[in-house]
Amino acid sequence: MVQWQPDPTFYPSPRLATQAPAERWGYVATLNMGTGRPDGMAVVDLDPSSSDYSKVVSTLDLPYQDDELHHFGWNACSSALCPFAPHPHLERRYLIVPTLRTSRIYVIDTKPDPYHPQLVKTIEPEQVLSRTGYSRLHTVHCGPDAIYLNGIGSADGGAPGGIFQLDHYTFEPLGAWELDHGPQSLAYDFWWHMGHDVVVTSEWGTPEMFENGVRLEDVVGQRFGHRLHFWDWRRRRHLQAVELGPEHQMVLELRPAHNPAQAYGFVGVVVSTNDLSSSVWVWHQQNGQWAAIKVIEIPAEPADPGLLPAALKDLGTVPPLITDIDLSVDDRFLYVSCWGTGELRQYDVSDPFHPRHTGTVQVGGIARRASHPSSGPLLGGPQMVEISRDGRRIYTTNSLYSSWDDQFYPGLTGWMVKINTDPDGGMALDPGFFVDFGQTKPHQVRLQGGDASSDSFCYP
Repeated sequence: MVQWQPDPTFYPSPRLATQAPAERWGYVATLNMGTGRPDGMAVVDLDPSSSDYSKVVSTLDLPYQDDELHHFGWNACSSALCPFAPHPHLERRYLIVPTLRTSRIYVIDTKPDPYHPQLVKTIEPEQVLSRTGYSRLHTVHCGPDAIYLNGIGSADGGAPGGIFQLDHYTFEPLGAWELDHGPQSLAYDFWWHMGHDVVVTSEWGTPEMFENGVRLEDVVGQRFGHRLHFWDWRRRRHLQAVELGPEHQMVLELRPAHNPAQAYGFVGVVVSTNDLSSSVWVWHQQNGQWAAIKVIEIPAEPADPGLLPAALKDLGTVPPLITDIDLSVDDRFLYVSCWGTGELRQYDVSDPFHPRHTGTVQVGGIARRASHPSSGPLLGGPQMVEISRDGRRIYTTNSLYSSWDDQFYPGLTGWMVKINTDPDGGMALDPGFFVDFGQTKPHQVRLQGGDASSDSFCYP
């Protein structure tokens, strides 16, 4: 008799996940907005022993143009091992790929040949909008009971945005997740504290505020999001809104502790209207309520106006623009991408309330345009950040969002770099890894077998 075994890439705890084998390939969402070519999914060889190391070995072109791929995720992950999960026999096989501009969902099968994935299902926008009430699709998380996605806009492109679910087997939209939105209107990211039955969401803006580029009057007028929201997961109801202050505009990426016994996490804020700084906050429980405190602040940098794009020329300064953060699986190191200044920063967050800055890598930047050892001066900066399960390798790409790329980095071409880390802190660019995507713009990266931002665990 053949005994059934769960997917070997599923791990009960984050500690066990850090012992996983190194990834050999990665999937990268690629954008071709406005070029007459469709977006796609590129496969990049990440195996240093391979003759194709640091090369795109294949690209799956999707059937439509101008979808604006953004974030994507796996159909299943370690949450399938939770004691209350009805689907422990799922496989980490399918990539669930929503689109930010057209609100489609693509399902891509990686199993028959992981180096040449296949498109097996397309869920059209009309079905998504009619069943969920949401549009402009953003985040994907593999939950224990369903696949969770969210939309930044309502069906008509306004507010509120929110979360919805897909069936684990058919990938059909089931409907909106929330039963009570409370005061929540704006949406961006979501994740959860599985051990506490709590969902956390953050805020960006409505589609008309970001689709055609950022408008200075919206930032100065403090129209973008500046709150966190906490939800009862099982009852699907809003619990509490936490105000960071209206000057803290665009509360984006959420990174909760991977240890399910913990109840804290980190969120990045793009810009302060007071001084153009960026910041990272830690949320936590305090006297039975949720609270948030600023633990990292990165100042804007003065710059020669002649080096700045039109959007910043009159300011004479470069804001850091924290557009992504990522937390290592062991919850020890937080990585902060400063897309404006071209820095990837590493912080030791063993004490989450007192981070220690332990390393910086410079690549790109609006004013600096720092080179990689395998390149000349680069446009763009570290943007999407992904961490290997053992925390030893960081991958970053340089495209934020097509219309914002055009504003802040006119003429941007796409690249991906790898950073090697020291277990005790510190990091350095891998001089032998540089992927030049040319006119194609790369966004999120997913690693073979899982990574730091795609798994949630059931056991501490």
